[in-house]
Amino acid sequence: MYLYGSIYDMSFVYLFLGLTLLVVGGEFLVRAAVGLSFKLRLSKMVIGLTVVSFATSAPELIVSLTAALDGYGAIALGNVIGSNIANIGLVLGITALITPLAIERDFYRINWPAMFFVTVLFTAFLLEGDGLSRAEGSILFACLVVYLVLLIRKAKSTPETQTEDIDGFDQNLGQVSAFKIAIWLLIGAVSLYWGSEWLVDGAVVIASDLGVSQRVIAVTIIAVGTSVPELAASVIAALKKERALSLGNLIGSNIFNIACVLGLTSMIHPLDTVTSDVLPHDLFWMIGFALVAMVLIFLPKRHQIGRYEGLFLLIAYATFISLTIR
Repeated sequence: MYLYGSIYDMSFVYLFLGLTLLVVGGEFLVRAAVGLSFKLRLSKMVIGLTVVSFATSAPELIVSLTAALDGYGAIALGNVIGSNIANIGLVLGITALITPLAIERDFYRINWPAMFFVTVLFTAFLLEGDGLSRAEGSILFACLVVYLVLLIRKAKSTPETQTEDIDGFDQNLGQVSAFKIAIWLLIGAVSLYWGSEWLVDGAVVIASDLGVSQRVIAVTIIAVGTSVPELAASVIAALKKERALSLGNLIGSNIFNIACVLGLTSMIHPLDTVTSDVLPHDLFWMIGFALVAMVLIFLPKRHQIGRYEGLFLLIAYATFISLTIR
């Protein structure tokens, strides 16, 4: 009995340490990526829409890939589905509660259509088959490439004077030495690796001991943990009264989660699922939050998500969590 309790307690320790290392690794990786991008003289718009979005999605990528290689398809898929729901319901909801967000036209011209397309395509792949094959992963990743090409072309046609700073990041990162950037990359990579290993191991044991599915742990605890980089950047910038992580960039992170995280993961190791791995319930909630994000920028006030909308998103997210763990 004592031995069982010790193993159970250690699982929570691994889960906590894994989440902590993912947060630390994500922060160092984002800072290193931004600093390197400044040194390469990339425009701030390109950095914000591509480099930062990819770096903040690194925890999801490492966790999903680790879970897939270890044979836990439910965690790999649930992590991304839950993270995309959390990005809109939790991250956007909290940020809007702190300060209203002005919405740029690119949101409904480029970013939202791209996110909704890959979300529906991903859902169709899962409902039609038994997971994600290498071919389907390649299609999702190809969608990401097309999206990035469109963004970079648009960025090049937009004068730099019309772009904003990358919210939440010190613009002096461009002055950091190459050696320091290399150290940040190393710390980020090591932290993400061990964080993902401990997080997945702890989550599997806890799910088994609590008698719940790996899917439940993945779309709740793991998903929130891997969304912490987006949440931290948004809250810090909002508290500074800056225009925090814009909705466009947050939507960009959701696109990366599906097209890059699951696209690359299934290209490396096809994701086979069973009925309990991913429920239509989760997929429909993900699509629902995507649709709500579009509706809220027009109602009640056009091109703005205010505190009432933020509260609505948080309530909707709490409802999703309560129905999931019931």
